[in-house]
Amino acid sequence: MNLDNLSVVLVAPAGALNIGSVARAMANFGLSDLRLVAPQTDHLQDDARKMAVKATPILEQAGLFDDLAAALQDCHFALGTTRRFGKYRENLLHPDEAAETLLPLLDKGRVALVFGREDRGLKTEELDLCQRLITIPTSDQLPSMNLAQSVAVCLYEVARCRGAGRTAGAGRRLATVEQLESMYDHMRRSFRDIDYLDPQNPEHILRAIRRFLGRAALDPREVRILRGLLSQIDWVESERRRLAGEGGDVAVQE
Repeated sequence: MNLDNLSVVLVAPAGALNIGSVARAMANFGLSDLRLVAPQTDHLQDDARKMAVKATPILEQAGLFDDLAAALQDCHFALGTTRRFGKYRENLLHPDEAAETLLPLLDKGRVALVFGREDRGLKTEELDLCQRLITIPTSDQLPSMNLAQSVAVCLYEVARCRGAGRTAGAGRRLATVEQLESMYDHMRRSFRDIDYLDPQNPEHILRAIRRFLGRAALDPREVRILRGLLSQIDWVESERRRLAGEGGDVAVQE
């Protein structure tokens, strides 16, 4: 498995010490691709460099992005971290399960581990861009972990799983996040046209669909099949509307 294909993405990190500590943890476990989304501090300042120690090259080569979608554009799979539970945050993986999930995928394309803000974590719309969600089981008395510690825990499990050889071959190339988001945009339009979505909360059903399709880890062919289905829905709906305007009935295309 190719650890060069594993990226660590920090969304709106505010602390230079944390960013430096993340870089050091990445170096400890053999990773090098750090991506910063709208950082709230200078990641090259002295505090970050001091915490990074010999991992300063990771800081210097870190990618900077305006939003999470841009940071994930070349990724085929993304796992977002969250502490909050409830609606749209189901079937969460523990770090060891996440490691077993992502390691086989590294030989097929780029995978991202996405970490949120120190104080508020990832927003729901940011978690929408991730195919699976990770939570670290912590005490209810103090459930939130430090950002750098969270990264270290997840990377440790990747290293442990990799060393134990507890992975199963993926055997196929996955669809990119960009391909998936294009499909979901198409799905949103098609479902809205047939009044399947609640106009007051159109994302409710779509987020449930995102979760179960995320577990399926779609490949490009499967995405094309689903988009073909959506295109057929689009055609049937356009014909229904046309014939309704003419006072006729529509027949489904064979």
